Amino acid sequence: MIENKNIQEKVVIAGLQTKDENPKLFEEDIQEMVMLCATAGAEVVEVFIQKRLHPESSTFLGAGKLHEIKGLMRSKGVKTLVIDAHLSPGQVRNIEELVNGKVLDRGQVILDIFSLHAKTVEARVQVELAQMHTLYPRLTHAWTHFSQQVGGIGTRGPGEKQLEVDRRLVQKKIRDLKQRLSKIEKNRDVQRKGRSSVFKVSLVGYTNAGKSSILNALSGSDVLVEDKLFATLDTSTRRTYIPAIGSVVISDTVGFLRKLPHHLVASFRSTLRDVSEAQLLLIVLDASSEFFDQHLATVNEVLHDLDADRIPSILVFNKIDLADDPFVRKQLHISYPDAIFVSSFNKENMAQLKEHIGEFVVHYQKKQKEERIIRARTRQSVYGTAHHLV
Repeated sequence: MIENKNIQEKVVIAGLQTKDENPKLFEEDIQEMVMLCATAGAEVVEVFIQKRLHPESSTFLGAGKLHEIKGLMRSKGVKTLVIDAHLSPGQVRNIEELVNGKVLDRGQVILDIFSLHAKTVEARVQVELAQMHTLYPRLTHAWTHFSQQVGGIGTRGPGEKQLEVDRRLVQKKIRDLKQRLSKIEKNRDVQRKGRSSVFKVSLVGYTNAGKSSILNALSGSDVLVEDKLFATLDTSTRRTYIPAIGSVVISDTVGFLRKLPHHLVASFRSTLRDVSEAQLLLIVLDASSEFFDQHLATVNEVLHDLDADRIPSILVFNKIDLADDPFVRKQLHISYPDAIFVSSFNKENMAQLKEHIGEFVVHYQKKQKEERIIRARTRQSVYGTAHHLV
């Protein structure tokens, strides 16, 4: 993983643009990768882009491009290559041999950031579980590489035996971590029951969209706010007062990201339960980003995976003060007439957002009351009919 020390680790980033890729979206992914490396504590020395019809099966990038990358890494004293893709263990091994350096893919960098930012026991367990899922398929290639380095004598039979031992150890570790997560989840369920009567709002959105800033502004709290990807990893829950409504609970969850490895989402499913149990979602987008529509698509995709896309939501465009172009602002209002446009640093904006939440709560409570009355009348009707038949 990337070393996060006073002396920054130098890295080179490489990406592959295929014919089916949206050029602008590909550019954003590369910019995102640069920001991910910076968040992990690395210095990006150079970014290489290769255009091909499709990836090379064994090395992802072409041999010529990798040779070019190797030359620059040697001349600049760089020992780490980060590739903006999800690579197979075999591809990682093959690329490492070609460039004679360490190779990380997108998932490993994200996991490294998760490890840096995990503060609670739950988050640390979830990170370790994701690390074990990443390690397991790489064990075979790790032992193959080891055998090639130290020679065949003494590594053939024992190596295979050790590989099986390591596999069993990793599998046992995964089972143990899942059991720990299950216990933590049960404790969280107890906490949830304690506030089950309170209306629950969950902030969701693309990472670095400003969810934590909105939580702070709505609740008067001091949740960590940084201009970094995945600055918030643990769920933060705060109470806030809504005029004419009373207290509501607002939760801020880990940000979503395009091309996020599935095992990471799976590992953090217990944290994201706050999303699926909310009565209202505030989907926060960065109004100053050129790619907010792709960010919205990513958020909707993750919500679907969590079976949370059925929950009512309000679209909140944050950082509207940074959207300088008046044409862009007007286009946003036209394209998303039901959305709310705010700056988390503007008190009037936050008061308006609270007002919208309050209006939704009133409508929600009215609908719940009507449904209870209908259910009660239905039961009475069924009971009355059954009693008459007797």
